[in-house]
Amino acid sequence: MTLAQASKKKQNHKIDDLSLVISCQNGDLGALDALLMKYQDRVYNIIYKICLNPDDAAELTQDTFVKVIEKISDFKLRSTFYTWLYRIAVNLTLNFVKRRANIGFKSIDEILKSCGDDSVKTLKSYLDDGGDSDPAQIASQNETRELIYAALNRLEQQHKVVILLREIEALSYSDISEILNIEIGTVKSRIFRARENLREIFKEALA
Repeated sequence: MTLAQASKKKQNHKIDDLSLVISCQNGDLGALDALLMKYQDRVYNIIYKICLNPDDAAELTQDTFVKVIEKISDFKLRSTFYTWLYRIAVNLTLNFVKRRANIGFKSIDEILKSCGDDSVKTLKSYLDDGGDSDPAQIASQNETRELIYAALNRLEQQHKVVILLREIEALSYSDISEILNIEIGTVKSRIFRARENLREIFKEALA
């Protein structure tokens, strides 16, 4: 999905979500179910990409929606529902990740050994492009997707999260700023640093 498509989709979500949230706050359980069904897969996916464990991701998704149910009446409509939802999901997941070590994941070297020549060429093209290519395009291919997530797992959490939200989830700088409660300038600098670090990780792996 391009950023332009994501922006158009965001406007439609904003209108639909606003109506559903207001209905929820007026006691409409059907509207609440509709919101949860609408976002459950997206929430699970972003949580999984941060914690890299399907069981933990499922549990954290449940925790996220329990928190949403508890807090929906306090939501002031000053932000979009999905940025508020993502903030809850990301914060819960980051707090969880801080409490446990990332162990048991494949290394990049292990994954590279099973990759075909085309996947290696894709990564080399990414490096030759100065890191300006979209990591989401690389992640759209099955073999290179695993490489991307293995590399992301070597980044600092603050860099990993901004890359996931920007490049994989196609969120705007403004939305990421709101979700993470940081300045837009900080979002941009973290994305720049994250892309540079990814590039160095791949250069080292392909050396």
